[in-house]
Amino acid sequence: MMLNLLDPVFVIPALIFLFLALGYIGVPLWLWSLYLLAVLAAWNPPIWVWSLLGVVTAILNLPILRRSLVTSPIISAIKTFNLLPNISATEQAAIEAGSVWVDGEFFSGQPNFRRINSEPYPQVTPELQAFLDEPVEQVCRMVSDWEIYRRKDLPPEVWAYLRQERFFGMMIPKEYGGLGFSNFAYSAVMMKLASRSFTHTATVGVTNSLGPAKLLLRYGTPAQKDYYLPRLAQGDEIPCFALTEPQAGSDAGSITSEGVVFQAEDGKLYLRLNFRKRYITLGAIATLIGLAFRLRDPENLLGKGEDVGITCALIPADTPGVVLGRRHDPMGVPFYNSPVEGHDVIISIDQVIGGVEQVGQGWKMLMQSLAAGRGISFPATCTGVAKLVARVTGAHATVRQQFGLPIGRFEGIEEPLARIGGLTYLMDAARIYTCGAVDRGEQPAVISAIAKYNLTELSRQIINDGMDILGGSGICRGPRNLLANIYIATPISITVEGANILTRTMMIFGQGAIRCHPYVYAEVIALKQSDVSAFDRAFWHHVGFMMRNGCRTLLLSLSRGYLARPPVTRATAKYYRKLEWAAATFAWLTDLVLFCFGGTLKRREKLTGRFADILSWMYLATATLRRFEAEGCTEDLPFVRWAVEYALAQIQLGFEGIFSNLSVPILGSLFRGPVTWWWRLNAIGSLPSDRLGSDVARSLQTPGQQRDRLAAGIYVPTDSNEALGRLERAFLLTSQAEPALKTIKAASREGRLPSGKPEQLVTAAREAEIITLEEAELIRAAEIARNEAIQVDTFTLLEYQQGVEYQQEQLKLMDRAALLPKKL
Repeated sequence: MMLNLLDPVFVIPALIFLFLALGYIGVPLWLWSLYLLAVLAAWNPPIWVWSLLGVVTAILNLPILRRSLVTSPIISAIKTFNLLPNISATEQAAIEAGSVWVDGEFFSGQPNFRRINSEPYPQVTPELQAFLDEPVEQVCRMVSDWEIYRRKDLPPEVWAYLRQERFFGMMIPKEYGGLGFSNFAYSAVMMKLASRSFTHTATVGVTNSLGPAKLLLRYGTPAQKDYYLPRLAQGDEIPCFALTEPQAGSDAGSITSEGVVFQAEDGKLYLRLNFRKRYITLGAIATLIGLAFRLRDPENLLGKGEDVGITCALIPADTPGVVLGRRHDPMGVPFYNSPVEGHDVIISIDQVIGGVEQVGQGWKMLMQSLAAGRGISFPATCTGVAKLVARVTGAHATVRQQFGLPIGRFEGIEEPLARIGGLTYLMDAARIYTCGAVDRGEQPAVISAIAKYNLTELSRQIINDGMDILGGSGICRGPRNLLANIYIATPISITVEGANILTRTMMIFGQGAIRCHPYVYAEVIALKQSDVSAFDRAFWHHVGFMMRNGCRTLLLSLSRGYLARPPVTRATAKYYRKLEWAAATFAWLTDLVLFCFGGTLKRREKLTGRFADILSWMYLATATLRRFEAEGCTEDLPFVRWAVEYALAQIQLGFEGIFSNLSVPILGSLFRGPVTWWWRLNAIGSLPSDRLGSDVARSLQTPGQQRDRLAAGIYVPTDSNEALGRLERAFLLTSQAEPALKTIKAASREGRLPSGKPEQLVTAAREAEIITLEEAELIRAAEIARNEAIQVDTFTLLEYQQGVEYQQEQLKLMDRAALLPKKL
């Protein structure tokens, strides 16, 4: 019997397959029209159906008809039902401040990983290495973190050295007396300083990141640059930047600090400023204040209206009316963080950054600076902290023994060690990758927000794990304790440069869905400008885009990503496939929720937060894979696999959260039921296996290049009187003595030595010639070093009380704010 290929049993699956195939590759509207014609031809419909299809096809494919008959009613419906988000002027400035980088690849649903892997991967230059090995090493050597806490300040000689070596001018070009460092070089310095003390990074960071120098470089007048930049580079000026207020924190656009333009008798224009700021790093000792305020011009002297807008100006701290001298106490961390006030402060209009031309442009200045800067300072600081924790916990887990074994051999300790190792590798990858983009000229606002939010949160997780591993020795503060002060300081990085809750729920996805989506921003602007033609072009491309990602999502899910073409054929190929699957699903769901919730989506922060998590982990996994490809070190594959599998597990969790909480009629039930069940049966990722975690944990406990690479770039003292130097020496000796101890243990099991702990059988083993004299001496040296390394600090009651009194006296001295700038 012959098969009838026109039978619906064959035709319908063929048409469905063709539909999905056309959707997967993405075809223009006219090809979809041909597809519909082919579908109809299979059933030979009556003439009226052909006529109706012809009319619809003509309307959709002829722009002049489509705009008037279809697009215009759609615009009316969108405005009526608020189906696209409305954006304020400040939101628009924030969205336009940055550039779209690889974040756009994820919103496309079809990331080009070959292009992504061709992005610059910066390397440490000889000039940077020399600076890290000499000035940065010296700063770290000059004072310990414990000493800084006891003093409540950096010693005067450290301040002087920071000036001398131009740490305050790392980002200022050499022609102005600075070091002319790249963002990557600055990041490397901050990472090493952070491994020594948070106070170092807080002090150096504000002078190089968001502050007067950065704003001057981009917006300052030639005269302002020539005067201020050399003084800032040499440390003759101590800068701060005053933005946050009691009533304007996350919503910095609502600042109430005010400047009023007036004309003096000499005919020149001046500003009268009144402001109250808080949380200002270096504020109490600053000699130059960068100030953000709202400028009013009641007499329209500038010709820009009465409400000129947010403006940034430079104010010498000794200007009459400026009030300094008090301090905040951020978690007891002894860096200068202070309120700053001004009452009827008079400055010339020339002190506006950029001069008269830049009045009212302060919000744009700040947003453009943060678009790149947010992804540099704190990610570097937190990566330095993570590397320190990895080094400390790996050594401690080897040196500290219980029940006759190093505690790192227990699976309960292996689990947090694996998290520390895998996440540290991932954080360093994201740090380097992000710096490379910024140094290339990108201003990736969404990626910077991802880096800041996630690396600060991951460092918090790593520190918590580290404290758990150290146990009692982690909570007893003193010069031997390497993690307690970092643990205390962690909420600071979570809070500043955009509080993490806001960053996750609004900046990453809320702004990203508008700015990085191929069509949404064009649609929003077209609606705002009532440009029907521009909206028509964007909207119909958007419809095809959503259809393509829907088809890709279905097919990639059914094939578990195997329809994707990875850029490599190595062990990491499967991860690229899954990331492409994740990106298609993410892009399609983004369009779905934009359609379902429209302008109200920004208020659904739990939902946008989950989208932000998915986007974040796609970027972090991509950066990890990029690092592996760039460095080409196959020994690091366990770290790569652990990090990417952990990222995929977080992506899986994010999607499940969206499906379970998508509260829309009909679709919500579908997603909460069949889609969620399918997604769990056909998971995109799961947590790394215990075996893989053991491999990572062992790497942290094994001396060698792999461990050194993971923690590369941090300060590791060679002096065994230093806490980390002492721990490292004990770790190396313990590791070197382990083979001899195994020999003793084996001899004891075989009956050649009596039962007992191997350390107690050294003499007997030596006499029986089971080990050599050198091995016996090594075991004894390791035992002495190990015992010394696990001790914790103790104080007499008098010493403890004197320490408190010393700190109180320092605080009293620091209240004498007028003297501090002269001392510095």
